[in-house]
Amino acid sequence: MAGTDAISIDLNSDVGESFGRWQLGDDAAIFESVSSANVACGFHAGDPAWISQTCRTAAEASVTVGAHPAYRDLQGFGRRFMDVAPSELTDDVVYQIGALQALAARAGTAVKYVKPHGALYNTIVHHEKHAQAVVDAVKDVDPSLPLMVLPNSAVLKLADQAGLRTVQEAFADRAYNPDGTLVSRREAGAVLHNTDDVVEHVLRVATESKIKTTDGTLIDVNADSICLHGDSPGAVEMSAAVRDALREAGITIKSFA
Repeated sequence: MAGTDAISIDLNSDVGESFGRWQLGDDAAIFESVSSANVACGFHAGDPAWISQTCRTAAEASVTVGAHPAYRDLQGFGRRFMDVAPSELTDDVVYQIGALQALAARAGTAVKYVKPHGALYNTIVHHEKHAQAVVDAVKDVDPSLPLMVLPNSAVLKLADQAGLRTVQEAFADRAYNPDGTLVSRREAGAVLHNTDDVVEHVLRVATESKIKTTDGTLIDVNADSICLHGDSPGAVEMSAAVRDALREAGITIKSFA
């Protein structure tokens, strides 16, 4: 839980996103810094072999495994809105969580939470029908699974109404609009690449529960987890710098699950 008297916070990262002969990121190195792993489920990235390897590596590193379901958009890396029927979206998310559950069990670990990916994550901030579809999927698979979401979002409200546990998230390497939403990746400056800026941003979230937005204003944020993207340039070094800064501030990195 973030705040001035915080003693621990979760760090999560998107992993398992390699496919066939194409390797994206260094999951094993990222696991040296984070406490939770958002593992791709095959719809935006990942294949059974890479997903299995990621689960095994996470288990060996004592990193908590979470499902990272997406729109069915392998070519677009799950970053494009898909105008699908809510019932179809629910089926897709159930399918993805179930697949990861099987591969995780085989690797000696288990799926402990769900965090939607990319366009799906951002869409359910305001799209109530798709938000409800995701909530329904989690309830149908296992209502004890926490759902990781953006604060002040439609999916947060619907998940709370459905009795699901919610985990509110902030992003270490993303810029924020004044309304608390993420700056679109189509816009310049949406992703933060300077390690010092990222560290400053994370420490502000963890110790002050605040985020500086693109217009310089500070807004309140109650973050239970902070995301570090594993596919960004310099992600391993950035993750290590964030880890070290949090520890120096007396904050323990620990999974919420």
